[in-house]
Amino acid sequence: MDIMEVQEISDKEMMKVSVEEFARLQRYMILAEKDSEIYKAMKGRYIELKVILTTFGVNITQLDVIKE
Repeated sequence: MDIMEVQEISDKEMMKVSVEEFARLQRYMILAEKDSEIYKAMKGRYIELKVILTTFGVNITQLDVIKE
């Protein structure tokens, strides 16, 4: 296995983990009050994950239930 194969596996794993975290985070956000501190903290990570997934070329239209 060469360095490019390792990088490709790492990128695929990172994308998978990010999709799973994005879905999980949104489930938690739905349960929280929008004006709460916890929601605001989660929203920061939500935005970070949207950027990561977009960078990977993932179309998040179907995944994004919060749509903020």
